[in-house]
Amino acid sequence: MGDVANGRLLTIDNYYEIFNGLLNPKQIEGLRLLLTPFPQQQFNQTEDRRSVRPSMGVSCFDCHSNGHTNASTHLVGDIRPQELRHRIETPTLRGLNVQRLFGSQRALKTVEDFTEFEQRAAYFDGDPVIATKKGVNILERGSQVHFMAEFQALMDFPPAPKLNVYGKLDPRRATEQELRGEAVFNGKGQCVACHAAPYYTDNLMHDLKTERFYKVQMVNGMKAVGDGKIKTFPLRGIRESPPYLHDGRLITLEDTVEFFNLVLETKLTDTEKADLVAFLRVL
Repeated sequence: MGDVANGRLLTIDNYYEIFNGLLNPKQIEGLRLLLTPFPQQQFNQTEDRRSVRPSMGVSCFDCHSNGHTNASTHLVGDIRPQELRHRIETPTLRGLNVQRLFGSQRALKTVEDFTEFEQRAAYFDGDPVIATKKGVNILERGSQVHFMAEFQALMDFPPAPKLNVYGKLDPRRATEQELRGEAVFNGKGQCVACHAAPYYTDNLMHDLKTERFYKVQMVNGMKAVGDGKIKTFPLRGIRESPPYLHDGRLITLEDTVEFFNLVLETKLTDTEKADLVAFLRVL
């Protein structure tokens, strides 16, 4: 996206000027819909809103800026009771075409399914009555949803010049530390068990059983419970999309490596952890 936008933030005001002649009419319309604000639980034109003035709503690209992410988190909309609702991170849309599961913990099978789910449920905390009151926008599956998906399928991962055609390090371009990190990734670190090249995902869901490490308890009105099954996100371009894990609890790649070192009990040394981070930064 960046090579076309040339550093500009895509908006409803400039998208046509930038992409006219580069996209087909369906893709242009899909991009328009991704940039068009629609009513949502907190931002709408009723008295029940978060903004001072009535709002047209939010667009997909308000959070997925330029098809990437603004690194924000939000309260998951469709879980009850309230104490079990947790925050989820806004993932990047880069490389969406290689993914087969959508939603960090919902296992929706297509991006079209996810688009409809967001509009009908997640945008309004899973309440169809409130959605009707606040102006839910029901997208037409056969055209509008399809157009949005067709555009999103164009968004690729960022360049990774040190990787070869198989998605693995090219020894002629990689540093010794990066090569050691790749060895840790594929060996002692056990990362490859879920994150296989070339896109570093298995497109499955896994339960890390994090409840092993704490007691179920209430913390600031929320119940601390296990995460359950979590989608394996692709690691390509991971350096550009902090924070990490499905809820953004891990701020840096170093934090992420340490988290999995504890959860998977891999007992990596400080040197191995540093090498692994160096490898992740070139994906």
